[in-house]
Amino acid sequence: MLANFLRLRKMTRAEWSAMSFYEKFEDAIVIVLSGIIAIVVIAAVWSLLREVVTSLVLGALDPLDFATFQTVFGMIFTAVIALEFKRSLLVAADRGFGVLQVRTIILIALLAIVRKFIILNLADTSAAKVAALSGAVLALGAVFWLVRDQDRQERLEQAQE
Repeated sequence: MLANFLRLRKMTRAEWSAMSFYEKFEDAIVIVLSGIIAIVVIAAVWSLLREVVTSLVLGALDPLDFATFQTVFGMIFTAVIALEFKRSLLVAADRGFGVLQVRTIILIALLAIVRKFIILNLADTSAAKVAALSGAVLALGAVFWLVRDQDRQERLEQAQE
């Protein structure tokens, strides 16, 4: 597994040996987390496949029923969020960042809130909860815009140097 990870990172064994103990520790944690997330993705896709086959294909539920739509798309978003999180771990490891980029975390949080909006039953949800989720989306959007703007300014400064 380590050889596959080193190949993924385009790193030689000599470069691995030159890494500090903490850098090796971070890479080991990324490997473990990637494995755990892969298991979560497989379980989510298996559950989604089982739900689609038993509910929709076998005709137990109407595909146009809103509850079915919420369930299926909520499950799809769960798998997408896990895949995006796994990809962000691998990108962070590949580029050598010590921590995940803030922009990636914000996008994952936005995906999670979008998932919540999709599975939300408005008949049973208070207006305060919808307002709080909307406020969270607006706040995350504002932070994303600020981070993106800061990234652009840093790239411009690097290009001018």
